[in-house]
Amino acid sequence: MAVYKELSPSLRTIMTPGPVEVDPRVLRAMSFPVLGQFDPEFTSLMNNTMAMLRELYMTSNVWSYPVDGTSRSGIEAVLVSLIQPGDKVLVPVYGRFGHLLVEISERCGAEVVFVDTEWGKVFDPEEIIKAIHLHKPKLVAVVHGETSTGQMQSLADVGKVCRELDILLVVDAVATIGGTPVETDAWYLDAVIGGTQKCLSVPSGMAPITYNNRVEQQLMSRKTIERGLRDADGARAGERTIASNYLDLSQLQDYWGPARLNHHTEATSMLYGLYEGLRIVLREGLEARYQRHRINEQALMAGIEGMGLSLYGDLSSKLPMVTCIHIPQGIDGESVRNMLLYDFGIEIASSFGPLKGKIWRIGTMGFSCQRKNVLHVLGALEAVLRRHGCSVSSGEAVQAALDVYAGKGKEGVLC
Repeated sequence: MAVYKELSPSLRTIMTPGPVEVDPRVLRAMSFPVLGQFDPEFTSLMNNTMAMLRELYMTSNVWSYPVDGTSRSGIEAVLVSLIQPGDKVLVPVYGRFGHLLVEISERCGAEVVFVDTEWGKVFDPEEIIKAIHLHKPKLVAVVHGETSTGQMQSLADVGKVCRELDILLVVDAVATIGGTPVETDAWYLDAVIGGTQKCLSVPSGMAPITYNNRVEQQLMSRKTIERGLRDADGARAGERTIASNYLDLSQLQDYWGPARLNHHTEATSMLYGLYEGLRIVLREGLEARYQRHRINEQALMAGIEGMGLSLYGDLSSKLPMVTCIHIPQGIDGESVRNMLLYDFGIEIASSFGPLKGKIWRIGTMGFSCQRKNVLHVLGALEAVLRRHGCSVSSGEAVQAALDVYAGKGKEGVLC
């Protein structure tokens, strides 16, 4: 019989756009004893988690809860629960994850119309609004923060128009929730999907979502008990039933609501982790947390430019927690990443599609968004680039970052 080694993962400084380092308090919470999912102590924990999600999403939505699974499970749950075959869906695409929304919508049977723009930029909201008026979709699905390109799309004007036209607006905020404002109610967002493994610094495995009563009405219109019955509009029940059982929001809200109808066995330890992660976020304070992400972003950018490297993308629409860098001419980007990982214990990311091999992406998210991590990655990157024969300014990167921190007092330090 094979004898396997004891699990002992290496300790890394994770500076990717996700996953990121997990707050030790979250790891501790996940080690607590398991409760039964209908134990009153556990259902109280569920209720408190929902309350904290409302604060995080800046919403009064009753339905704010996690879907068990990675972030994509939340995206699929919302789309499969709302889209019926033949529905028209508009997707503005400005990076890899916009294409993912297109694919999932097509798998739900939607007639998908997408508009795209050059990677490294975002849409003028008027471009999206013009497409909405032209195509008159039932639903608009858009990414708030596109980690593949380091860009962030403005949504407030789009949300207002969608509400006026009675069009549902579904937003992928996986990369942004907990790191920059996501104003669900003020921006007229109907459904928002987040992730745990980025700015919340909780392991991947849950997708916290929120949606309003407009979405709930759509869910209830599709909720059926017996196939073969015709509703008042003459549609067969089987044609309107949500295709997925596990990702059926109408059933999940029965589980998360007062009825506590059994749907699946809750991921107890993951909920402990999410609860603790949300508690930490709210204890720090949303504005303080957003400011911490901005300061460390500014320090990283100053260091990159101080080193003599150039930033990728439109800086006016830059995603605050992801910084994209042009790989210098003649430098093997993967060799640099490997040296950072194996000699310094630092992980940064490459990119996808047309940007593969052209840029590096450095994340400053959640627990990883710390002064010591920024200074560590800048010093290490400079040393590795010099080792690769790249001419960079010696010592200027760390000094430029320190100048930013000196001007901000101690705000850049993780609380």
